[in-house]
Amino acid sequence: MSFGLTADFFIALILMSLLLIIIVSDLTYMVIPDKILFIFLFLFLMGRTFHPLEPWWDMFVGGAVGFFIPLLVSLVSKGGMGGGDIKLFGVIGLLSGLKKVLVIFFLSCALGAVCGVVLMMFHIIKKGKPMPFAPFIALATLAELFYGEILIHWYLQLINYRG
Repeated sequence: MSFGLTADFFIALILMSLLLIIIVSDLTYMVIPDKILFIFLFLFLMGRTFHPLEPWWDMFVGGAVGFFIPLLVSLVSKGGMGGGDIKLFGVIGLLSGLKKVLVIFFLSCALGAVCGVVLMMFHIIKKGKPMPFAPFIALATLAELFYGEILIHWYLQLINYRG
């Protein structure tokens, strides 16, 4: 995907800055600072004010779904997902909208699960021990940013397969 010097390009740069900060913080301290999320939330709200999603309410629905689905996962799993991850999904949902945040959520969970299983197989991590999840959220967000339509098309073909 190419952006050119458009509003999407600058929003993508800000998003990549957030993801880099969050990856380093989560890998180093296993924390996603609220201050960082609030600063970027403000930047994304400003960006979406000048360059809104279509329809305009999609950002609010995406933010709510991005927040409440991980919150539900955390409540059901009794803390299987951290509060920083939940808030990060909310911010990403507000930026990207409903359809894209669902893709990001699904893809990050799949990447995290596969990586977690591999790390447990090689005894690098132990079952039940926390693992930084933000790198998987970041990877899924970037995959959606650059290949989102391709991923959605592939998934829709997969579920409609009648072979």
